[in-house]
Amino acid sequence: MAGVGAGQSLDVEDGPYYLEKVSIPEDSEDDYQYEEVAADDEWSLTEGEEDLEAAVKALREQTEGTQTVPKTPSALQSLSRKPEVVDDFLRNFLIKMGMRKTLDCFQTEWYEMEQRGLQQVGFVPDAYTHNQLLGNRIKSLEKERESYRQAAFKAGEALVKLQKERDFHRMQHKRVVQEKNRLTEDLRRLKKHYASYEPALRQLKDKYQAALKQKMLIGLERDRAVGQIAGLEATLRNVQSERDVLPRRVTMTQKSSKDTSVLRGQSKRSPDREPRQPVDGVAPYDSAKDPTKHPKVSKHPKDSEFPVDSRVNPYLSQVKGQAAQAAKASGFRLTSSLKAHELPVSCLALHPRKQILVTASDDRLWKMWGIPNREIIMTGEGHADWLSGCCFHPDGGKLATTSGDTAVKVWDFSRGECVLTLEGHARAAWGCSFHTCGDFVASCSLDNTSKVWDLHSERCRCTLRGHVDSVNSVVFLPFSNTLLTSSADKTLSLWDARTGLCAQTFYGHLHSCNHATFNLMGDTVVSCDSYGVVKLWDVRKVAAMLSIDTGPHPGNQTAFSPSGRTVAVASNDGSVKLLDLASSQVTSLVGHEDAVQSVVFSHRGEYLFSGGSDGTVHFWS
Repeated sequence: MAGVGAGQSLDVEDGPYYLEKVSIPEDSEDDYQYEEVAADDEWSLTEGEEDLEAAVKALREQTEGTQTVPKTPSALQSLSRKPEVVDDFLRNFLIKMGMRKTLDCFQTEWYEMEQRGLQQVGFVPDAYTHNQLLGNRIKSLEKERESYRQAAFKAGEALVKLQKERDFHRMQHKRVVQEKNRLTEDLRRLKKHYASYEPALRQLKDKYQAALKQKMLIGLERDRAVGQIAGLEATLRNVQSERDVLPRRVTMTQKSSKDTSVLRGQSKRSPDREPRQPVDGVAPYDSAKDPTKHPKVSKHPKDSEFPVDSRVNPYLSQVKGQAAQAAKASGFRLTSSLKAHELPVSCLALHPRKQILVTASDDRLWKMWGIPNREIIMTGEGHADWLSGCCFHPDGGKLATTSGDTAVKVWDFSRGECVLTLEGHARAAWGCSFHTCGDFVASCSLDNTSKVWDLHSERCRCTLRGHVDSVNSVVFLPFSNTLLTSSADKTLSLWDARTGLCAQTFYGHLHSCNHATFNLMGDTVVSCDSYGVVKLWDVRKVAAMLSIDTGPHPGNQTAFSPSGRTVAVASNDGSVKLLDLASSQVTSLVGHEDAVQSVVFSHRGEYLFSGGSDGTVHFWS
């Protein structure tokens, strides 16, 4: 540093200068470690070539070599200024201010202290650097404070929003609680109010049923009175006619006999339709005085007359004869099977007198089979869609079929063709049933109606309207003008075929009724629904007698045995359910591979026939 001070003093033109002898010890106090600089092998000259020309030549080659190699720009290095030493700061300050004497005195005293070891060298603090660091820190703290302030503002806004939502939901909760209390009070009041309706409804229902029964009794009394009056009038006419001369009476008798034969030839009635003589005080039937014949209804010239309802059911004696075979009902076994159709068998019908069975199928065909040899006799084809039901004419010479094409067809076996097609249903027809006289056939349909057709005038005599859903089955009460229908609206109804009016309705099923039929005596009805519940109804009391659950699979069809003590149910689970009405015991006959669609007993009850969706007919005995 003395050398530096001397050099600087020489720069001044007239300034004094001093020479000072300074000894540098071998061991420097700064303890600096000097490293050896290795000689560059590329620039080393061999011995003997150490002259000026060789050195210049080598220097030129080195310069050209460094110029040919492009220098890659080095990465910029960040420079940081370090604080200078205190003594250098003072020297620079004194030189800058031109205080030479003070500088000399400072250096002399400084080096003396250095020789004595009394120096404590420090750094001058860089106030600007500290100020910059503090400024940066202040900025970062301000940014952090601003972010915290924004977060605090957002939190405050969210808090206010949550408080508003809390108040809103609290108010809504109070409102809902008030409405709930009000509704609870209203329900309590309504329950109390409706509780008083039940006795009134029960009383009104009893009055209604009593009125209906009274109406039926009055109707019966009226018909009986009309018959008695007609009988009395006929008796009076006979008494008056006896006063005439004998030849005139003979002539009138012959003429009346001739007219009667002409009427029989025109209507082609069965022998049961012949005029009946008065029996036990019952007068002959006079259609002109029948109160059920409305005078305003237009008649067709070929319309048939409904028979009188006072006939005796001939099946009553047959039921008494079959009572001995009732014990055999639970002993049915599968004896044989018949592959009747490729598609499901939808309905079975048994000939009224012969051992002949007819099957109707979804393949649009009906087939006639001999029993028990299982030989095919006849095949019928003509419907445009699947067949749903079939029924024999009472004389056994005709067959009625219903189909999904909405038509009802009547087939004549003697002619081997369809002789009549009845069209009028709006949707598919489900089933049909002949009147005992053979002049009428009833059909039921998916269009919620049933129709009664006249075979002679070939037209619909009346349409039975009242069900609110599909009518699934229809059947005539034997030797009566009463019809029984079952519907998907869960009800059964009894109709008067002459007027088309509903006489009674049976309520009790909770699901769609699939089928219903009478026993041979006509005093009991059996029905099944889509959940397999089978109910027995007393026709006279219009009430359920027995309810048996054969579910959960639907019951598709029911049939009474001739004795009336056993009921067969075609179940959708592929079995035939036999119900013993005396013990309410259920027996299953398993044999079909798919749902059973139809069942029918033989005339004596020794055989049971079942048709299923597997296209087969099973014979049980």
